[in-house]
Amino acid sequence: MEAGMSTDQRLARGDRSRRTITRHAVDVASAEGLDGLSLGRLAADLGVSKSGVATLFRSKEQLQLATVETARNAFLEAVVRPALSAPPGAARLRALVERWIGYAEAPLFPGGCFWAANLPVFDSRPGPVRDALRDQRRSWLDLLAEQVRHAAAAGDAADLDPGTAAFQIDAVLTAANLALRLGEPDAVDTLRRALDGLLRPR
Repeated sequence: MEAGMSTDQRLARGDRSRRTITRHAVDVASAEGLDGLSLGRLAADLGVSKSGVATLFRSKEQLQLATVETARNAFLEAVVRPALSAPPGAARLRALVERWIGYAEAPLFPGGCFWAANLPVFDSRPGPVRDALRDQRRSWLDLLAEQVRHAAAAGDAADLDPGTAAFQIDAVLTAANLALRLGEPDAVDTLRRALDGLLRPR
């Protein structure tokens, strides 16, 4: 019984340590890219032993994959899940964009959008990290396209191919993230006008 409790406590501590490390890793990677991560760097930043970090993440690639997953979960909590309370279609699409604006304007991560920082680096580097980043992008585009489809069916959106519209919205979001990082004051207004070009007036 005591041995079982001890094992459970070790696992719980390990889970807490893993969450702490990967959350810091997301912050670092949002500003410096996933290539800026190392077991030693994170250990030094957090004041823990490198061997302890290495026990949780056996390689840099495993660390990068865990970081992508943590960034994905944080993005879901900050942007996607709150927007799902809006009705499908134009209202949910606007909610997603507004939540994304909050995510980028008062950055959830120090470097702004985690995906904008890392997808261009890994887009031509086949492997598990690229696949994880690509899968997140596809899920996001699918979600946008689904809302465009609902909006068009309700007569609330321009008659566009949903996939094309989702691609356009994502491109504008990526451009807005860059503009916000550069301190351009009109980025958010430009983003909202672009969305209004696809949707009927509220």
